[in-house]
Amino acid sequence: MKSFAEIDIANKGDYLKLLIAVSKLSGLFSDSSIPFINYRVAENIFCKSFKATNLSRSDTAFDANYKSIGIGLKTFTCATNNSIQKIAEFNALSGVLNNFKGKELAIKLSEFRNDRINLANRLYGINSSLYHIVARKEKELLLYETDYNLINITNINSVKSNKASLQFEDGSNFYSFNYSKSTLFRNFIVPQNAYNLKIEIIEDPYTLLLDLFTNKNFLPATKNQVKGVSFVVLPLYGIQNKEKYVFKKSGLNQWNAGGRKRDLGEIYIPIPIEIHKNYKTFFPPRDTHFNLSIPTGEIFTAKVCQDNGKALMTDPNKALSDWLLRKILRLKEGVLLTIQKLDELGFDSVIITKTDDCNFKIDIMKTDSYEQFMVGG
Repeated sequence: MKSFAEIDIANKGDYLKLLIAVSKLSGLFSDSSIPFINYRVAENIFCKSFKATNLSRSDTAFDANYKSIGIGLKTFTCATNNSIQKIAEFNALSGVLNNFKGKELAIKLSEFRNDRINLANRLYGINSSLYHIVARKEKELLLYETDYNLINITNINSVKSNKASLQFEDGSNFYSFNYSKSTLFRNFIVPQNAYNLKIEIIEDPYTLLLDLFTNKNFLPATKNQVKGVSFVVLPLYGIQNKEKYVFKKSGLNQWNAGGRKRDLGEIYIPIPIEIHKNYKTFFPPRDTHFNLSIPTGEIFTAKVCQDNGKALMTDPNKALSDWLLRKILRLKEGVLLTIQKLDELGFDSVIITKTDDCNFKIDIMKTDSYEQFMVGG
C-alpha cells in the first residue's frame, strides 16, 4: 500500500497539516529545536485524519485499526538513523520469565509477544499490520512505515546478555529485554526515503493562543468519556488472600459449577457490587435486554441478571463464551480459565462503554485496569 503521507497528499487531507500545526506549538513544552508531539496526540491525529478506529485505550498490540490493518503508532526523538523503542511490557509475567535465561528467555518472550499480536488480530479482525513512525529530529519530522511482524522464533540468533538486559535478533529485527522493567524493546531504523516535513517552531506560542481564544466563542466538548456515566470497567477475576484468581465455578468458569448439568458455554462477566453502588444508573434494570457490540461490530443481546445484578450475560449465553473463551482466549471446551492465562495475554478486565440505555460496547482492558478505575485512574 501507499505510505500514509502519500495517502494524505492524494486525498488532500489534514494529517500532515495537523502534524505541522502541533509541532509548531512545541515551545509550550520545551525550548528544544526538536519538535515535541505527545504520543496520545499523535494517535488521535492519525485516527481522525484517516478515519481509523483508535485502539489505544485497550492497550493491545495495536494502536489503531485502519481498514483491518493493525497499526502500531510511534513517535520518538531520533538523533541518528535508528532508535530503540518499547514494544511490550510483561510486568505480570516477571515471575515466570525469571525462570528462563539466554535463548530460552528469548523464545519465551517471543511467544508471549506473538500471542498478544495474535490476540489483537482475533479481537479486532486484523488481516495485516505495520508500524507508522513519526521520528522527530531538529526542525523536522521523518515519516515512514515499517514491518509489524511476529517474531520469527525459529530464527532467533545473536543472543547476548548482561546484568541488565538480554539482546537477540530474528533475522529481521533487533530486540532487547530489560530485566528490571520487564520490558521488550525493538530497534527502529529510519530509511533514507522517509517523508520529510520541515518544522518551524513558533517562538512565542502563548501570544498566539491568547489571540486565538480571546473574544472568540468555541463549542465545548460534548463527547468526553465520563467515568461511571459513559463507561465502567469490570474485572474478569476475584481476590482471594490478596491475590487475583479466576473463579473456578462461577464467572467465566460458570460452566464448571455443580448443582445441575450445565452447558460448556455457560458463563458470565462478574459485576462487582461496588459498580452498582457507585454507578446506579449505568446498566439497565435487571433482566432488561440491551445491545452489546463487540470490537468487530457484531451485536449480542445482553442483560444484567442473578442476585444483586452480579452477572453480565448474553442471550443466548453461548454467544459470550464463543467470543471471549473460544475466539479471543482460545480455550477449548472444558478447560478452566486461569489468571495465568490472562496474564500471558496482558488483560484481566473489560470496558463497557455506554452509547445510550439500549446500546453498549465491550472491549478488553490491560492488566490492573479495574483497580485503576476504582481508584480514579
